[in-house]
Amino acid sequence: MSWQSMMDARACPDTTAALQAAASELDFVLVPGRYDSGPEHWQSCWERCLPLWRRITLQNWQDPDVDRWVGAIGRLTARSERRAVLVGHSLGALASCCMAVDHPGRVAGLLLVAPAEPARFEAEERVPAGPLPVPSVLVASHNDPFMSFRRAEHWARTWGSELVDLGEAGHINVESGFGPWTYGLELLRRLSDRARS
Repeated sequence: MSWQSMMDARACPDTTAALQAAASELDFVLVPGRYDSGPEHWQSCWERCLPLWRRITLQNWQDPDVDRWVGAIGRLTARSERRAVLVGHSLGALASCCMAVDHPGRVAGLLLVAPAEPARFEAEERVPAGPLPVPSVLVASHNDPFMSFRRAEHWARTWGSELVDLGEAGHINVESGFGPWTYGLELLRRLSDRARS
């Protein structure tokens, strides 16, 4: 299956129903990257299409400080008694990993989409250098300008993440042609099944 078909395929009704059922036990939290995710970004499309999301907020989306993102996740998850599945993109994926290590009792799983190379944000010493304590899926591209596929393979091994190869899909964002990206919801459904077991 090409990344284009993965992007364009409609969400299976069973997937939508499964995610809504999982939301009775888990919180689903969107963790955008730097500059937030605009209205056509897949994270924003998901938020509009399914009424099950919580989303972090920041006063300053321009300052790429991973600890600001971790703090925002922490504030949001502290208000819930349920564990969260974090859906992070780029810098948001790195912050999601940090949150899982800092507060494993609050996190049930991680969908890490196009994580940025930690060195780009001076986060080499902050990002976990060992296995993550929860199930995780790392979705990567061969021509992502923010992390090479070889490095994505390295981080998937380091974190113990399932690696999903989208081929040449850029940074898996609007500029790469990604809007609703319903294949990502299929990946999230499978991850939520693991997180609940």
